[in-house]
Amino acid sequence: MELRNLFSGTGDPADRETFDALIEAGPFRLERIVSHGQATPPGQWLEQERDEWVVLLSGAAGLHFEGEAQPREMKPGDSLLIPGGCRHRVAWTDADKPSVWLALHFQLP
Repeated sequence: MELRNLFSGTGDPADRETFDALIEAGPFRLERIVSHGQATPPGQWLEQERDEWVVLLSGAAGLHFEGEAQPREMKPGDSLLIPGGCRHRVAWTDADKPSVWLALHFQLP
């Protein structure tokens, strides 16, 4: 049993986002993502086979879904369920402070 703090190691801006696997069990993967102003490159879309539930714990972000005119602005405490196969992109993340996410990837039978 290890005590971990989700906000430790998040304050030092990096050249890239960090992805830390917290739990991997069967069809579930829980990860912490820390962003420092990163975004999905222009014209690129993310699409995953499995469903993904995300919650923003700190910072701010904009998630853009294919077919929507504007990104959805997220603030701490906001969560979204992104169905598998849904094309989306991170339009922006807060450049002034870390955006800390929890992302649960799963696929139910």
